[in-house]
Amino acid sequence: MAKKKTKAAGVKTRTAKKAAGAKTASKSGSLADMAYTAIKENILKLYFLPGQYLNEGALCDLLKVGRTPVHQALQRLQHEGLVEVMPRKGVIVQPGSIAEIVKILDSRATIEADLARNAAGRVTPEEAKELKELARAGIHATAPQLEDFIEADRIFHGRFAELAGNPVLSDIARSLHERSIRYWYLHLWQTFDGKSTGGEHSAIADAIANGDGEAAAKAVRTHIESLRTRLMRAQDITRGRPSPRLR
Repeated sequence: MAKKKTKAAGVKTRTAKKAAGAKTASKSGSLADMAYTAIKENILKLYFLPGQYLNEGALCDLLKVGRTPVHQALQRLQHEGLVEVMPRKGVIVQPGSIAEIVKILDSRATIEADLARNAAGRVTPEEAKELKELARAGIHATAPQLEDFIEADRIFHGRFAELAGNPVLSDIARSLHERSIRYWYLHLWQTFDGKSTGGEHSAIADAIANGDGEAAAKAVRTHIESLRTRLMRAQDITRGRPSPRLR
C-alpha cells in the first residue's frame, strides 16, 4: 500500500511540474507577444526612429518585462525586416528606403487584389454592408487625425482580407500592410488626402459587395498605385524632412 501511495505521489508531482511548466511557457509567450506588439507600434509610429539603436535592458525597463520576452520579440521583428539584431553590438531599427516601400506596395497590389477577388465570391449581404461602412470610416479625416485614419485603413484592409477566407494569405497581407504604416509617418503625411483614399476604399467595398471579383481586384490595384504615386510626389516635395509628431 505504501509503495502505491509513493508511486501515486510521484505521478502527481510530475503532473504538477508539467502543468507549472506549461503555465510558465504560456505566460512567457503572452509576454513575448505583448513586447512584440509594443515595440512594433513604437517603430511604426516613429517613437523609435529609423537608424536608432535599441538597448534590450532599456526595453525591459520600459515594458516592465524580463529579457526573454524582449529577446523573442526582437527576433520576430528582425524576421519582419523592422530591426537588425547585431551580436555584442545591440539592436538597430532598420532605416527603410523608398526602394523597400515600393517593393512592399507592389507585393500588396498582387496579394490584396487576389484577396479582394476571393472576398467578392464569398461575401454575405451583412458582411458587404459592414465593409461599406468600414470604407467610409476616416473619409473626412484631415492631417491632425492622421493616426485615426491610419487605424481605420488598417481595419478596412484587414477585414476584406479576412472575408477572402484564406488565413495564410491574409496574414501575409496584414504583415505587409503594417510595414507600410511607417511610411505614412515618414513620407505620405505630406500628400495625405483622406477623402481620396476613402473614395478608393469605397470602390473596393462596392465591387466586393456586388460580387464582381475582377472589379474588386482592379480597384485594389488602383488604390495601391495611388499610394505609390503619392509616395513619389512626397519625395519631390522634400527629402529628409522629419515628419510631425502626433499626440
